[in-house]
Amino acid sequence: MRVLVIHGANLNLLGEREPQLYGTQTLAEIDADLLETGRKLGIEVRCVQHNSESAIIDALHAARTEYRGIVLNPGAYTHYSYAIADAIAAIRIPVIEVHLTNIAAREPHRRTSVTASACAGSIVGFGARSYRLALHALREMLEE
Repeated sequence: MRVLVIHGANLNLLGEREPQLYGTQTLAEIDADLLETGRKLGIEVRCVQHNSESAIIDALHAARTEYRGIVLNPGAYTHYSYAIADAIAAIRIPVIEVHLTNIAAREPHRRTSVTASACAGSIVGFGARSYRLALHALREMLEE
């Protein structure tokens, strides 16, 4: 079972970017944890990070033939990228949206996700655990 994790815009700065909101774990540390969690779950995990909307869309398109599911943190694109939402809807493999923070409790412009409706589900507000929880959920979904 292969799963792609896509980290969106600005997530490459985790650990130094607003640690009071996003924590002190770096993206490399989160990725290492995901690889280990995947190993324990019998999932081959590949992690990528893209700052551009088009690169995220390209990764989603390419994943449809290589992976059984996707964990996606679109970053700020969550709130306005109908193009990413359309790409998720088009690929027909389950995508779980994750966020480190609880976007419903954030600033008004961050409370809406235009991408969530195209996803199988969303896990938000649990810090880096959101990603691990998504891997567990994907495994269960894919085994059904």
